[in-house]
Amino acid sequence: MQTAEPIIQLVGLGKEFLTSNGPITALDDINLSIEKGEIFGIIGLSGAGKSTLVRCINYLEVPTSGKVLFENQSLTDMTSRRRRLARRSMGMIFQQFNLLAQRNVIQNVCFPLEIANISKDKAIKRATELLELVGLEDRAKAYPSQLSGGQKQRVAIARALASNPKILLCDEATSALDPNTTKSILALLKEINKNMGVTVVIITHEMSVIESICDRVAIIDQSHIAEAGNVADIFSEPKSRIGRQLILGEAGEQAIRFGGSKRIRISFDGRSSSEPVLSNLILACKVPVNIMHAETRDINGTALGQMVIQLPEEEMDQNRVLNYLKTAKITFEEVKDYDL
Repeated sequence: MQTAEPIIQLVGLGKEFLTSNGPITALDDINLSIEKGEIFGIIGLSGAGKSTLVRCINYLEVPTSGKVLFENQSLTDMTSRRRRLARRSMGMIFQQFNLLAQRNVIQNVCFPLEIANISKDKAIKRATELLELVGLEDRAKAYPSQLSGGQKQRVAIARALASNPKILLCDEATSALDPNTTKSILALLKEINKNMGVTVVIITHEMSVIESICDRVAIIDQSHIAEAGNVADIFSEPKSRIGRQLILGEAGEQAIRFGGSKRIRISFDGRSSSEPVLSNLILACKVPVNIMHAETRDINGTALGQMVIQLPEEEMDQNRVLNYLKTAKITFEEVKDYDL
């Protein structure tokens, strides 16, 4: 079996910021390997250190300790010139787009090519190709103020791709966008990864982003990596406290106890079989329930039968569920063990 080749390796990476109140540790002993051609996610709560981490990868922030290896070459040990060339292979997109307001769309995309001393004709040709790739060829002469948030981010992606990077660093790239626009931007990033072979690193606080696009993920908490691995493995069995909190929510942090708590029988006696009664209850009350017994049938679009559920031990949670059932006019009754 062929071993995947790393494009980025972080070895004992640390970053401190000096403040008037003394040094603050933003990153401490970070060890990660990001493989060539994958989509890698880094997730954490606000203040966990994830944005500092991505800025250390391309040396926008110089690490205090440890090393960043790009294609097995240490950025720390490179000359300034070689480091600039390496950084050219790392495109970056940001939450707030960072477009130049006084430049139109095609001029924004051309900007990194101008810095690299590419001729104007070649720069415009390349920028036009990239605008077609991101679906904005008809907005080349528009200015950022005339674009929607999603369009601005597409311009930012085109600009980041202008210098043919090997890796694309995305720092909260979808946080300022609505859900539908987020979905389209993630689909674009996936297409770029698949068709152009660009490695994508996504920094986010949204589990849905990781779930929908990433191959592997690292969870960062209080300046440390709490756990890392395949998305499917981390999602199915998070091992760290912060992993359970992010993936399972509050229920993952403190186990909901059932014990010998109250059980109720819900009767389905004519409601539409397409109505997700139990799902609606759980979403509305924000508490889990334990299904003890279920026997329901769909007869010509009508749900018939019964379901026995056990409520959590906490009285407040129980009352929330009972009040919901009453308000929703769902028929129920309390049952004892011998009734089952």
